[in-house]
Amino acid sequence: MTGTLYVVATPIGNLEDLGPRALRTLREVDLIACEDTRRTRTLLARFGVATPVTSYFEHNKLQKGRQLLRLLAEGKSIALVTDAGTPSVSDPGFLLVKEARAAGAQVVPVPGPSAVIAALSAAGIPADRFVFEGFLPAKAGRRLNRLKALRDLDMTVVLYESPHRLLRTLEAIGQVFGDAEVVVARELTKQFEEIVAANAAELLLHFKERGVRGEFTLVIPRGCPGGTPGVY
Repeated sequence: MTGTLYVVATPIGNLEDLGPRALRTLREVDLIACEDTRRTRTLLARFGVATPVTSYFEHNKLQKGRQLLRLLAEGKSIALVTDAGTPSVSDPGFLLVKEARAAGAQVVPVPGPSAVIAALSAAGIPADRFVFEGFLPAKAGRRLNRLKALRDLDMTVVLYESPHRLLRTLEAIGQVFGDAEVVVARELTKQFEEIVAANAAELLLHFKERGVRGEFTLVIPRGCPGGTPGVY
C-alpha cells in the first residue's frame, strides 16, 4: 500500500501558531522531510517530538526526492515541512508533492501559518484578487519590468523581500506604482513585528531612519498605468 505525504505548515515566528493537527501529524509520521534539519529539530524539541528528520532542499531535491518516493512506495508516511510557513510556497516542496501524486501516493495538506495570508489579512487592501510574486528579479531593469507587468494585471500584489534588497525594491515600486499606499509587514508574528502602510517614498525614509532588519512581506494595491494609486 502506498504511503501518505503530509504537507505541514509550521510557525513563521510565534511557536504558539503550531496547531494541534500539525503537531499530531509530526508525532505520528515515520519521517519528517525539512529544509534545515537543525531548525526543524529545534521546533520539534520545543514540543517533545522525537520523529526522525531528513533534509530536503533546493540543492538535494532530486536525489533526496527519489529516496522519499521509495519510502512512500513502501507504505511509509512522511511529513513535508519548510523552515517557516507553508511548504511549496517559494519552496522546492512543490516538486516532491507533484512526484508523490504522480506515483500514486496520497497527499494531505495540513494548513497553518503563511506569511502571504498573514500580511494580506492585516494590510487593509482588497484581496479578492491577488497574485503572489515571491521575490522580484535581482537586476534593476528586470525588476522594473516585472513590476510594470504586475501593475498591468490589475490585482493586489504580494512580494517577499530580503533586508539587503528592500530599499532598492521600494525605489522601484515608487517608480511604477507612484503614490499608492503599500503595506510592509516585517517579522510577522515575532517579537518585533511591524506593519507599516505608506507610499514607497515614505517607506524608504522610514526604513532608512530605522534600519532594515528582519524578513519582509510587501502588499501593493492594484494600480493603474502611470503610477496612480490603486482604485478599490
